[in-house]
Amino acid sequence: MPTTAFVLGGGGVFGATQVGMLQALLAADITPDLVVGTSIGAVNGAFVAADPTAQGVARLEELWRDVVRSGEMSESPVRRAARFARYGTHVMRRGLIPDLVDTHLRVETFEQLAVPFQCVAAEIEGSASRWFTAGPLAQAVAASCAVPGLFAPVEIDGAHYYDGGLVHSIPVGRAIALGATRIHVLQVGRVEQPLSVPRNPLDVGLVAFEIARRHRFVEEIAEVPDHVRLHVLPSGIDRTPTAALGQGSVAAVEDRMMRSFDAASAYLEGTTS
Repeated sequence: MPTTAFVLGGGGVFGATQVGMLQALLAADITPDLVVGTSIGAVNGAFVAADPTAQGVARLEELWRDVVRSGEMSESPVRRAARFARYGTHVMRRGLIPDLVDTHLRVETFEQLAVPFQCVAAEIEGSASRWFTAGPLAQAVAASCAVPGLFAPVEIDGAHYYDGGLVHSIPVGRAIALGATRIHVLQVGRVEQPLSVPRNPLDVGLVAFEIARRHRFVEEIAEVPDHVRLHVLPSGIDRTPTAALGQGSVAAVEDRMMRSFDAASAYLEGTTS
């Protein structure tokens, strides 16, 4: 019996893309036996693991709209600068991600999820990956989402964690190690865009960042065993995102959901799972 895994990568606000992909997968009667997520993919992954149905994803879609409407993901530069001046390490409100999980998910532990779920974060003290698989859910998801400079490090059991994308941007290898034989990769569009030699100082930073994000994913894709069916779902986005927090409007989020739903639906119609 094939084991189907959903692997959800990072991407900040661009993670709305994954909502459209989830809608397309469920519309095609494809549900997960396992969910693995990193960064914003940990948030979306926790929601689909809690309720892998169209109704569950509809609640996730509404969460995205509520977050955008609240303005917390697109605060004024003045407020962010004030918070950075005060704390020196971050600009986003402490507790933002745990509050979202606690309020909207209504599931407190990994054990209460309908489908097995794991998320990853980067441990500061050990310079290592930490996979969260059991126990309290909200802090684990927050650790996986703690983008350096945006969020404060998250402390769990005496260790401190930053964003899981630092160590696993799209953790295909983890799904394979857990026995997945059919994998659907939900990415946000970056890996679809080829990189080229930088032409200006901004390009240097962006290209370096993308290499750092992609290299492990590229290596893991090249080493996927023959018995594993891998589906990297298209995002429907035709340009490279340049910032994790650059498109925080309801219209932009809905556009990404719609584009990714259409693109993923067309892809799935052309494949035999």
